[in-house]
Amino acid sequence: MGSYRIAVFASGRGSNFQSLVDAQASGALGGEISLLVCDKPQAPVVQRAREAGIESFVFQPKDYASREDYEREIAAELQKSGIDLIVLAGYMRLLTSVLVEPYSGRMINIHPSLLPSFSGKNAIGQALEYGVKMTGVTVHFVDGGMDTGPVIAQRAVEVVEGDDETSLAERIHAVEQQLYPEVVSWFTAGRIELIGRNVAIAAPGKR
Repeated sequence: MGSYRIAVFASGRGSNFQSLVDAQASGALGGEISLLVCDKPQAPVVQRAREAGIESFVFQPKDYASREDYEREIAAELQKSGIDLIVLAGYMRLLTSVLVEPYSGRMINIHPSLLPSFSGKNAIGQALEYGVKMTGVTVHFVDGGMDTGPVIAQRAVEVVEGDDETSLAERIHAVEQQLYPEVVSWFTAGRIELIGRNVAIAAPGKR
């Protein structure tokens, strides 16, 4: 594997984590998933990491006095693993400056809407309630706010007649699992440049 090292933060089933693992296995990721960080020891994603032979740092927030305390420990693990990029994939905790600042421009998240529309929790339900005809998926940088970082990539997903949260979520997650590994591969190839709030993506082979 290449020397570009990736940490994935996840809290749940790990479907986006698995899509990144599969892309790595096929050679499409261009880097190595070196670490899973998970705040729920029983989460299915921990087993997925074990099966893929990926090291995990698993912790329980209640064992720490503050969010900053466990983030300092995470930061030490990231440093030890020489992590180049943090990929949030269903990590259900807000991050503090302990992690956001040292990894500014090197931490990304995926959100199930076309930001800035429907940020925060239950974005799919928000879109249905509002009655939009088009929603989608956004990959963005993490800047410490709630889904406020610069947008890297977006894909639209049509809302069709009769959609409920389950049916729409299924189509959105399918797009997420295709888009996220693609965006990560842009990082590993050195194609991403952040200029203010604008993200420039160089053509393949031009760095």
